[in-house]
Amino acid sequence: MLTSRQPKFAQQFITDVLFNCRARGYTAQMTMRVVVAMSGGVDSSVAAALMHHQGYEVIGITMTLSPNDSQAAPAGRGCCSVWDVNDAEKVAWKLGIRHYAFNLRDEFQKHVIDDFVAEYARGRTPNPCRRCNQHIKFDHLLQRARELGADKVVTGHYARIRYDEEARTHRLLRGLDQSKDQSYVLASLTQEQLSQTLFPVGELAKSEVRRLAHEYGLSSVADKPESQDLCFIPDGDTAGFLRKNLPNAEQPGEIVESDGTRLGDHQGLGYYTVGQRKGLGIATGKPRYVLELRVASNQLVVGDPDELLRSRMEVEELNWLQRMPERALVKYRHQTPGADATLTAVGEDRLTVGFDTPQRALTPGQVSVFYDGDEVLGGGTIASIL
Repeated sequence: MLTSRQPKFAQQFITDVLFNCRARGYTAQMTMRVVVAMSGGVDSSVAAALMHHQGYEVIGITMTLSPNDSQAAPAGRGCCSVWDVNDAEKVAWKLGIRHYAFNLRDEFQKHVIDDFVAEYARGRTPNPCRRCNQHIKFDHLLQRARELGADKVVTGHYARIRYDEEARTHRLLRGLDQSKDQSYVLASLTQEQLSQTLFPVGELAKSEVRRLAHEYGLSSVADKPESQDLCFIPDGDTAGFLRKNLPNAEQPGEIVESDGTRLGDHQGLGYYTVGQRKGLGIATGKPRYVLELRVASNQLVVGDPDELLRSRMEVEELNWLQRMPERALVKYRHQTPGADATLTAVGEDRLTVGFDTPQRALTPGQVSVFYDGDEVLGGGTIASIL
């Protein structure tokens, strides 16, 4: 409920967001119970505050995921650590809502960390955030929500959901703040999951979210740095992590050019990714980039930057939110704007992407997401470069 005791700025933003929610089918009800995934960061904290002040009965849930607390960094690196649980508890206390912490370390190990290591062992570069959203943050979160009798789950993702009454389908859209848009890592969600999910901060800019946190007195998170590293590798040393966890991680092999010319030796394929330039340990008088990881022969293929440009790739593990189109804007890394391409089905769970213009550093294991303007049509995993 809006009250005169709320900060003036917050009142206005809640009014605006509530109007937007009602206009798009998200009508707040006093009796509706929602579960908010509270990571201990500013985005999910403000999401909880917005839902609370719109009149929902809010229950906060924090999922502890790190394999052990010693891996979590107190200075704001990583996420879902014991320090983040404490921050989430402080916000819940400030808002006067219930809060629970659930230990999902075993599930996180199985679906995210083990998959991360296995993909590197195959010579691929995975996106663990996609797996976490797919198997942990929505699968297990929805299960906990049902156990608590909640009607919806809420997260702090910068994305939007619209229900198309005529088509009777939920549409996943980019967040309004394009610089923070997270729709790319949400392409594995299903229609059922979208129907039970709300993204309130997807209607806001990051600067507005931080200002709201200050207005609500959420001092523990208002200026908290964003997590830039993988939560299970908070020090950012991916090579060190793989050295400890990847089978045969330190098995050296040849560094070769695409024509087979040997240039030196690599430390282990798990330490490299397509497009990498630094840390190759070779001197050729000109920049060399990783073109391919040949797992079968344990060879690292390098070449000129122009050799990174490719026009076709194959995508597997498809998940469609809408009907597969013939044409789409295709994103193949989170940081890329995407490129126009033609899609051709190859069997039931595989397709080829033919880009209109060659693209740089297409990488097996990364997520490929298909857009029509701001709408996510579906996504999958890059299987191979053709």
